[in-house]
Amino acid sequence: MAATATAQRLGLITGEHVTVIRKQFKKVPGWVDGATRDQIEVDWVRHAVGCGPTELENLARRTVFLLDQDGPAPDDTERARRRSLIFGRQQDDAMTGVRGNLTPSAYAVWEALDARFSARGMCNPADEHPCTTGTPTQDQIDRDLRTLEQRRHDAFEYIGRMALDKTERGQHGGLPTTIIVRTTLQELATRAGIGVTGGGTLIPVADVLTMAARTDATNYLAVFDDATGAVLDLFRTRRTASVAQRLALIARDGGCTKPGCTVPAYRTQVHHAAADWAAGGDTNVDDLTLACGPDNRAVGPGGWTTRLTDTHQVEWIPPPGLDTGQTRTNDYHHPETLRPPPQDAWQPPVWQPPAWTDGADDAAATPPDPAADTDAERDTHDEPIPWWPVDPAAGDAAVNDTATEHPDPPNEHGDNDTHEPGAPAPPTTTTAA
Repeated sequence: MAATATAQRLGLITGEHVTVIRKQFKKVPGWVDGATRDQIEVDWVRHAVGCGPTELENLARRTVFLLDQDGPAPDDTERARRRSLIFGRQQDDAMTGVRGNLTPSAYAVWEALDARFSARGMCNPADEHPCTTGTPTQDQIDRDLRTLEQRRHDAFEYIGRMALDKTERGQHGGLPTTIIVRTTLQELATRAGIGVTGGGTLIPVADVLTMAARTDATNYLAVFDDATGAVLDLFRTRRTASVAQRLALIARDGGCTKPGCTVPAYRTQVHHAAADWAAGGDTNVDDLTLACGPDNRAVGPGGWTTRLTDTHQVEWIPPPGLDTGQTRTNDYHHPETLRPPPQDAWQPPVWQPPAWTDGADDAAATPPDPAADTDAERDTHDEPIPWWPVDPAAGDAAVNDTATEHPDPPNEHGDNDTHEPGAPAPPTTTTAA
């Protein structure tokens, strides 16, 4: 949409205009040729310059109607073009939005499942033993206070778990299609914190424990060395990583390790980080890392290189032409490293008086006694007297005494007269009796 982008860049239209144009442009039938589409966009942009978003939307709707006055025909090609299912980004409350368009055949499948599993009393997480087979009891039906939208959500979750339980679910990325969640032993013990799935979704640890407590769940424990973060070496006689190695890498790396990359573990490949397989590298879990497809292919002669640190972090070194001193490691997939330290780990700094030099190099010299210091003595100093500190332990009294004895700080000439030489005298104020 070149015309729209140009107009917005020049400040001729607003973001609301752009939203209207993009929304209505999706309604233009697929049989409209490219030249006509470009002309429609130019017409809408031209009108947007002189009208508001509401007027533009009315005009765009009229244009779409005139293109197809009889309405859209039941065309399979057009329906196939518009089919979609979009999962939004995880929000601040850990919820994820869903929107899309289902074809008639796709909705027919979900329609039957929806009627079965979103019925009142079915798949209710509030029940100690949710009804997922057979017919719910009358008591389960009466205690079900969920809305239809909530029942559909719970049915969707159960149907997904049911699909994961099937033996013919296949593999993805060398692993059985299953849910993988990373967390720490401390978080499991305290039932506090978050877990991170292989897809990058944050899940409260309480929910992780609920999922792991199901009888159909298989739990793995990856134990890391506290000092180095190293994990057990599993296989050295094959080029591709084993299932156990992939699980260990997901637990350690969490996703693509290239700085700035947010691709989660589910969508990554195993990369030989220490030395490429063709260069004699070993398929040793401590020499491997996770990388998305584009970043994995970027490593090679004349391109990026990777290396492992002593703590088994992966550093990505750019080629000289791209090296701007940027960070070498990626902490995005490790939210636990972004948490503040516990309150008892922080200690307030101990107050220390500033060093007094008094023209000498001895930084440990004892500060002069303010009580023995007179105005006449200060006026004869050749070096400026530093501003005096106030010990917080002395309380407000010390502050008041100091402020009374020294109403103004010394100026750059080392005296207390803040009046600059050569400047007019400050005005005096008299008070009538």
